[in-house]
Amino acid sequence: MNYIHKTVLDLKHSSPAQTEFYQAVEEVLDSLEPVLEGNSNYQRQAIIQRMVEPERQIMFRVPWVDDEGNIQVNKGYRVEFNSALGPYKGGLRFHPTVNASIIKFLGFEQIFKNALTGLPIGGGKGGANFDPKGRSDGEVMRFCQSFINELYRHIGPTTDVPAGDIGVGAREIGYMFGQYKRLTGRYEGVFTGKSLLWGGSLVRKEATGYGAVYFADYMLNARGHSLQGYRCLVSGAGNVAIYAMEKLYQMGAIPISCSDSSGTIYHATGVDLPLVKQLKQQQRTHLERYIEVHPDANYTPVADYPSDGHAVWRYSADAAFPCATQNELSKTDAESLLANGCHLVSEGANMPSTHEAVNLFIAAKIAYGPGKAANAGGVATSQLEMAQNASMQNWSFEKVDQQLQQIMKNIFVTASDTAKEFGQDGNLVTGANIAGFRRVADAMIEQGIV
Repeated sequence: MNYIHKTVLDLKHSSPAQTEFYQAVEEVLDSLEPVLEGNSNYQRQAIIQRMVEPERQIMFRVPWVDDEGNIQVNKGYRVEFNSALGPYKGGLRFHPTVNASIIKFLGFEQIFKNALTGLPIGGGKGGANFDPKGRSDGEVMRFCQSFINELYRHIGPTTDVPAGDIGVGAREIGYMFGQYKRLTGRYEGVFTGKSLLWGGSLVRKEATGYGAVYFADYMLNARGHSLQGYRCLVSGAGNVAIYAMEKLYQMGAIPISCSDSSGTIYHATGVDLPLVKQLKQQQRTHLERYIEVHPDANYTPVADYPSDGHAVWRYSADAAFPCATQNELSKTDAESLLANGCHLVSEGANMPSTHEAVNLFIAAKIAYGPGKAANAGGVATSQLEMAQNASMQNWSFEKVDQQLQQIMKNIFVTASDTAKEFGQDGNLVTGANIAGFRRVADAMIEQGIV
């Protein structure tokens, strides 16, 4: 039994019933065989056994009172996975599907994503099985305050710096920061994704979507092309999807789809982005109302989705940007994309493609940007927000955006060069995994058995 296989079996025994976590671990470890064979010190130092176990896992109850006076109880999590490169950094997700497996998969991915940025940040993730949709501002505030009543003792600007994720935007960050400040008496950069009124950074809300598009363009540039004129499928309708679509338009491409929990919009002439922003950011309503304004668009409700995938991937397009959630793009979806002429996939979400779908993209040799590389723009800009907070400065939009573009270019070059080094030219999955792993592993070795 080889080293990697034994590590995965041991993990499944010690952390049972965590399928998303196993998927994330196996996806990384499968890429590491060449580097582990070439450096026996990693095995002697038990690096991957140490890396797949979080340094700390925090689970707690979150009791709160709804508007009717009823007591509700949710479960909160923070997994502080690896601090070899810096303070734990990763978002908080509020969604009914949140469980230990989801948080651990996200935290594990975050280790390598953060390492790829070249910035001094470790990996962590957190959240709760709370659904903010349909809740009043008062209910969201009471939940966030209760959540922080426990979490505050584990976070800090040089310890663990959470950000937003699905279900956690500027409103939720504001309520959590306010309670942290109330409990600690300190005004410090303990959260990123803050309002611009009190320490937030320009470009932060746009960063993940913009970064995925920048990464896509770098992949195409390396092949002698650009995004100009590309017709692009986008999933999701949150910040990542919205600002991916915005940047696509700015770069001369045409986003022709988006989706939310109710269904998928396909608009052949191009998505009406101001309308999507109005529906999702201002009215907080479902995309089905899009067709009230644009009856020429197609709307597919979730109930009519194919049983083996997602409706958004069944249209003809040049490129795809999965920006919604994990495992949203199946093997059958990947087959449809490839058959319909798609030759670029840049992941704005975390692990949105199943393992089988990824294998198809790699085999087809399309331009494929895995999430830990393509969606690193959000956490990179979070670190730039931390730097601004520490120096008590506010940088211009142009300065932050330029740094974001350079970071995404550096990630592409690093992943591409590493893939070539190991004889897998163009395989950015292998390149990103090995490059991120080596940076973290070497730092762990230098810091001793801790």
